[in-house]
Amino acid sequence: MVKRIPWDEYFMLQAVALSSRSTCNRLSVGAVLVRDRRLIASGYNGAVEGDAHCFDVGDLMVDGHCIRAIHAEQNALLQCAKYGIAADGAEVYVTDFPCVNCTKMLLQAGIKKINYLRNYNNDEFAQHLIDLKGVELNQVHFSDSAQDAVNLDLYK
Repeated sequence: MVKRIPWDEYFMLQAVALSSRSTCNRLSVGAVLVRDRRLIASGYNGAVEGDAHCFDVGDLMVDGHCIRAIHAEQNALLQCAKYGIAADGAEVYVTDFPCVNCTKMLLQAGIKKINYLRNYNNDEFAQHLIDLKGVELNQVHFSDSAQDAVNLDLYK
């Protein structure tokens, strides 16, 4: 009998899969927005649709940040806006701890829980805002059952 993986791991695996679509040279990030155990939007980091991608033409760096890329969390929130889906009350699953700007956007959009896989330049002000708003923060760890359930060797 196959054991089903927990919801947190299920949605985080979707964020990890999305990160494989990233066009960023520096970090591949994926994010999914979830409400009531249903995926409502998704995103990965990359250039504005129709513009050149970083992996084709290089990063466009200003003050240590690539300004060409839209972050995964931002793309997921923009997908909600584009298609008229409320993000209020949802939670996010993102492969990396959100930057301070993404944190501000997620909180302002009404995200109630931030689930992340890896620590990445965790910003003290972002943490302050998360605490201030009382938003739950959860680092997801993959269990052996999740790793067994997703046997990528089957797809070779």
